[in-house]
Amino acid sequence: MNDFQEILHELANAGVYLASAFIIFFIGRLLYQLFSPKINVKSELVDKDNFAFSVSYVGYFIGLLLAIGSAVIGPSVDLLKDVEDIFIYGILAIILLNLSRLINDKLILNKFSSRKEIIEDQNTGTGVVEAANSIASGLIIFGAISGDPGDEMSGILSALAFWGIGQVLMIITAKVYNMMVSFDVHDYIEKDNVAVGIGFAGALIALGNIIQFGIADDFESWDITAIRLGSEVLIGLIMLPIVRFLADKILLPGRNLTDELINQEKPNNGAALIEAFSYIGGSILITWCI
Repeated sequence: MNDFQEILHELANAGVYLASAFIIFFIGRLLYQLFSPKINVKSELVDKDNFAFSVSYVGYFIGLLLAIGSAVIGPSVDLLKDVEDIFIYGILAIILLNLSRLINDKLILNKFSSRKEIIEDQNTGTGVVEAANSIASGLIIFGAISGDPGDEMSGILSALAFWGIGQVLMIITAKVYNMMVSFDVHDYIEKDNVAVGIGFAGALIALGNIIQFGIADDFESWDITAIRLGSEVLIGLIMLPIVRFLADKILLPGRNLTDELINQEKPNNGAALIEAFSYIGGSILITWCI
């Protein structure tokens, strides 16, 4: 009988957590519109059938799911305190995710207007990169919030600091990737080259995953976290050209990856998916091996 009551108690708590997560998810949808007041979501999705926007929008919700997950899976105290933490950290995560979207527009895809490319030109390549940025930022927020830093205020401050560090590292990753390839990534994405956007998106998600892994452990000290995160991100940045070379030689034997992306009348999106998978798969292997 006691076991049955315990199961019912756990199911009831799970129901409360799930309901809280759904409320936070709804707030996340409202804040998306607040941060993007000039975008008519319904019109883009239904009336215009804007696939570029759909990709970006779904990427935002994947990032939002990861961000909310960080608040839900944190260490449990008691039901009321857990629900309080879900709302505090969940809303913080939503705000940070939307700020990450602004950073993507201004500092990562900074050579053109992402909004214009997605809304007016329906540029799917830009939508893919914006989606990837949301997913990568969701991973970073997941790592920043899911650890146990101690008291609540310390948790909020450390989450803000780790998110800021993560955004700087994402900007560096974008610069490194653009220097690594033999073409201007921004130029080809602006020209509606979806394949280039897919490859670039894979690199962003891969580094977001590595950053998440570097900051996800319980906070001990800034020195320890900085050393761990710095070493893992350095490995990740070194990994990018190596993985691209391996994808070129092993996964695409007899073909040149750059030619497949930019030197064909129709860019090869399949080859770009292989490139993106290589980066993301490599980042997962790194987190498993470290």
